[in-house]
Amino acid sequence: MKVTVLVGGVGGARFLLGVQKLLGLGQFAGSGADPGEHQLTAVVNIGDDAWMHGVRICPDLDTCMYTLGGGIDPERGWGHRNETWHAKEELAAYGIQPDWFGLGDRDLATHLVRSQMLRAGYPLGQVTEALCARWQPGAALLPASDDRCETHVVITDPDTGDRRAIHFQEWWVRYRAQIPTHSFAFVGAEQATAGPGVAEALAEADVVFLAPSNPVVSIGAILAVPGIRGALRSTAAPVIGYSPIIAGKPLRGMADECLSVLGVESSSQAVAQHYGARSGTGLLDGWLISEGDRAEVPGVQVRAVPLLMTDPAATAQMVRAGLDLAGLPA
Repeated sequence: MKVTVLVGGVGGARFLLGVQKLLGLGQFAGSGADPGEHQLTAVVNIGDDAWMHGVRICPDLDTCMYTLGGGIDPERGWGHRNETWHAKEELAAYGIQPDWFGLGDRDLATHLVRSQMLRAGYPLGQVTEALCARWQPGAALLPASDDRCETHVVITDPDTGDRRAIHFQEWWVRYRAQIPTHSFAFVGAEQATAGPGVAEALAEADVVFLAPSNPVVSIGAILAVPGIRGALRSTAAPVIGYSPIIAGKPLRGMADECLSVLGVESSSQAVAQHYGARSGTGLLDGWLISEGDRAEVPGVQVRAVPLLMTDPAATAQMVRAGLDLAGLPA
């Protein structure tokens, strides 16, 4: 079975871990099916990527790589386990900005390698493949694009009262999305192309999952890359989405803050309508929602199942439900 997943953030990485648990891939190899029977490909959001302190930081790619490679900090859900912060402390002592971004020492090594390779002319996809050689994630991690596509946010500046655009990282990390916000802009996306292998991974998949990631700045940023939405609509594979909203609240993160900027209600129903049915002009064939929630979108099969990703085993059952909804053996 070939499984392709659109992912971003901690929730997306944990969803991938559930796919691996069910299919016996990665760190779960030997616990189930022969891993040679299955392929897992993740198309990963790059909208959060940023240059800081002279290094290129790719939060979602790294979170997926560390999570699947067994190196993630289990409590934070991002960054290295057993991290130290000496470089961050020294930068603060020098008064270097930005001082609100947590750059760990072990994580810094990844960013240094990536930055050196990018400056040498290697595209992001090849850089990611080289970094994954160290982590052996048991999945192909494909950046949505090799081109620079960054999510920016139009805000009202809390100091001046003027409207201006800031990088998503500043809005998310520094301000925690708690400032007047007007819109999102995927800077560079219009000129970008889908990364090598992305269109093929969607076209050749047996099933495509939209992970329960932020529908605006994770999945939405991926869909902003020209060609990806079209590839999703034209694939022969069923496209099954997972609601990131349970009882009106996001599984984690601040998806509700992002949705409110678009005027979309924080509910499984509203997010499903935001994606739309593939039988119309949208993307979904199936939609998994939490037990107790309701959603009805013409042309979309909806099923309620437990959606709390408490551990890889629970997440694997979510994946199993998605395969069943797609009419595939689980």
